[in-house]
Amino acid sequence: MIVERAEHPDWLSNAYLVANQGKAVLVDNNGAARPLYEEIEEQELEVTHILLTHHHGDHVVGIAELKERFGVPVLAHERCAAELEEGLVDQTLDDGEKLALSDELRVEALLTEGHAPGHLSLLFNAGDCITADVLFKGTVGGTRAPGATGFADLKASVMERLMKLPPETRIHPGHREPTTVESEWESNPFIRIWRGLDEEGDDSCKVGDQEARLVLWAPDYDGTNKAWVRFPDDGEDAIVGGSQVTR
Repeated sequence: MIVERAEHPDWLSNAYLVANQGKAVLVDNNGAARPLYEEIEEQELEVTHILLTHHHGDHVVGIAELKERFGVPVLAHERCAAELEEGLVDQTLDDGEKLALSDELRVEALLTEGHAPGHLSLLFNAGDCITADVLFKGTVGGTRAPGATGFADLKASVMERLMKLPPETRIHPGHREPTTVESEWESNPFIRIWRGLDEEGDDSCKVGDQEARLVLWAPDYDGTNKAWVRFPDDGEDAIVGGSQVTR
């Protein structure tokens, strides 16, 4: 099976081509996926569907044009579809729904909210999972992005859905390089705290003008940092970009 990605030079978001035995699907679009289209032509692949993980702009730019170019349906979760232009999504995918895209290419939709409503991770042939903006190499998604459903959802998506996959499952995130379930289980700093292996931090910080406790300060996929914070007034937890935090 082929799993190829094209990374946007500024957003660092990935668009994906997944193919097997001449059949192919495209997952998300970032406006920088020409190498994937060239491979489709070179390999003489038949594109059957366009699948969307979530509605954020760096993952759905140019989807209407892509849909017209290949003449295939766009599939997404119903809550994702509701955030997009009416008519863009042709068919909805429910949590746990399985599609046989061809005899040799199968996908299972996993609802993994937290970062966005209707956010799907897509498990191909039970061995390769496109996790989009919930789980990255060494970090996790933010919970204050537009439409985010919150920290509890994101934690459950990572720990109860993605970390329950076999350790050898290859993870293909929405930004930057691939990883594996095993690697993230052992070394991802968020997951290590959720497993009880490492202690929470207790430093004070501010998120904007809000006082907060800094539970974790960790590297992010773009070379900056990501923070897990807790607000004392209501006990709410959030995962935010390090640029929003004053330490």
